[in-house]
Amino acid sequence: MAKYSTILFDLDGTITDPKGGITKSVAYALDYLHIGYPSLDSLCVFIGPPLREAFLAYGVQEKDIETAVAKYREYYIREQGIFDLTVYEGFGEMLEKLKQADKKIMLATCKVRSYARDILEKFSLLQYFDFVSGSELDGTRSSKSEVIAFALEQTGTAAAPDVIMVGDRKHDIIGAKDNHLQVASVLYSGYGSREEFLEHKTDFIIETVKDLQDFLLN
Repeated sequence: MAKYSTILFDLDGTITDPKGGITKSVAYALDYLHIGYPSLDSLCVFIGPPLREAFLAYGVQEKDIETAVAKYREYYIREQGIFDLTVYEGFGEMLEKLKQADKKIMLATCKVRSYARDILEKFSLLQYFDFVSGSELDGTRSSKSEVIAFALEQTGTAAAPDVIMVGDRKHDIIGAKDNHLQVASVLYSGYGSREEFLEHKTDFIIETVKDLQDFLLN
């Protein structure tokens, strides 16, 4: 029997490097609120966490959070920030091999679900996914724990040793553990660190996309 029959993937920092689109969209929102930032690179902290949580952590006041989110989305869609990203090299090929091996593949992202579907479709990846789980525009399912729970519930998937979450930040580990899943944390994006993964007690640390493919298929 295969080690893993069902795999849930995070999107940002796991399948794609969304640095350009996310940092420019955040900068647009912060500029509107007259909140300074050292550089676009300093806004990489927004890659991974739920958006509202990330704005709060950056110092945006609670009363301004909805405005920040609205301005972020305004740029993200109007200026095509949604597609200002790259798919990590070899990831599409890996998904094809996983599908050929009859794995159930799901997306579990804190990004708005419709945005996530549009990204997967744009980059010819949607056909590999059995289900896409994400947040909603109104803030429903804002945490990774809720996103994973929704994916499992909607697909009738029970937590089991052959079900695993793959992500690149602590939120993926926390969400997986809250749903009694194993979790593999990837280092190749550079957004999450080995220290972060160890602190939050991930089950596996994966260095490269090729390592991830070998891990999931063998």
